[in-house]
Amino acid sequence: MSKIATLDIDGHKFELPFIVGSENEGAVDISKLRDISGVITIDPGYKNSGSCKSEVTFLDGELGILRYRGYSIEDLADRAHFLEVSYLVIFGELPTAEQLNQFENDIRKHTLVNEEMKNIIDGFPKTAHPMGVLSALTSALTAFNPKSVNVENEKEMYEAVCKTMGKFLVIATWTYRKSMGYPLNYYDNTKGYVENFMRLMFELPTGPYQADPIVINALDKLFILHADHEQNCSTSTVRMVGSSHAGLFASISAGVSALWGPLHGGANQAVLEMLEEIHKDGGDTEKYLMKAKDKNDPFRLMGFGHRVYKNFDPRARIIKKAADEVLTTLGVEDPILEIAKKLEVAALDDEYFKTRSLYPNVDFYSGIIYRALGIPTDMFTVMFAIGRLPGWIAQWKEMRENKEPIGRPRQVYVGYPLREFVETDKR
Repeated sequence: MSKIATLDIDGHKFELPFIVGSENEGAVDISKLRDISGVITIDPGYKNSGSCKSEVTFLDGELGILRYRGYSIEDLADRAHFLEVSYLVIFGELPTAEQLNQFENDIRKHTLVNEEMKNIIDGFPKTAHPMGVLSALTSALTAFNPKSVNVENEKEMYEAVCKTMGKFLVIATWTYRKSMGYPLNYYDNTKGYVENFMRLMFELPTGPYQADPIVINALDKLFILHADHEQNCSTSTVRMVGSSHAGLFASISAGVSALWGPLHGGANQAVLEMLEEIHKDGGDTEKYLMKAKDKNDPFRLMGFGHRVYKNFDPRARIIKKAADEVLTTLGVEDPILEIAKKLEVAALDDEYFKTRSLYPNVDFYSGIIYRALGIPTDMFTVMFAIGRLPGWIAQWKEMRENKEPIGRPRQVYVGYPLREFVETDKR
């Protein structure tokens, strides 16, 4: 027997359907509320509003659970690689060996970026933020691929996915090459996706580049951990823009812009900026731990705790091990990373942080890895975008296939009521 929620407004009762998800999440369906009652709900930030039904990702912040298509993040990070997980997230099932091989080969077919795209990137100053450049280049891909994707055509949708996965990785690395004044690199179809990322970023014409397998493995895990995260700001933006039937590139470009914000994808950049601030002030971690505990001090310990996870971030457990392996393998001696290690140890052992579940999160460890690899701070969010790409594609694809209506939130108007117009000479 289905449940019903009853809303009482001034003695008038309205019955609303009650929905239960596959993981027993309850939701009151208010899609017809305005029609039957004349009122709306208000929920700034949509913290209590479900915008859709989705089969892609399940997240339980209280229990520290993250699953893609029913598979635990722990199993996927340990036993799969990024393109395998990308296929799962986008198409709903883990690929067979044949499907995975075909997927990788089909992505390779679309890694060549039109030469005229170089004219666009040349128009940006060297000092332009990589995320601004990436958003513009992603949107510009629409001009070179003007045909709309028919989401009901399986072959067209598959090709669009492969094209997006192939070209986005290349233009993402071009934003770094531009900032460094290096010549732009091209994808090497004899190498894997994550290995290609490293050589696209760092290989110079003066000599070959060889990435360490431990580094490639750590990055592969990081991309998996970032692949999707339910209806966050950038993902909701991709779905909202796509709901107008805007194309895949345009919708992802909007997602890139949303991810850019320091409260979202810019969090790992904020971690390194905080560590650099501590270093400039003498590197006294104890001083800054005390500042973080002082409720009257505006200082915030970045990279600790999480807006969604009220326990330990499950992704942090996985990437902590990878971060330790990278630092050991590369033998990096960096005072900034030493400060990070001290903060990590102190926070994990301090009752103040433990009782408040302020554990190091994925942004803390990802920032450490990127720093150790020599990736500039303003490229950190681009790294996040590369990992999040399959999630954006999956959510856009799901939204279009479900024929969801155009996003159109309501509001409660609190401005002036009707006023008389006053002529200029009487104001």
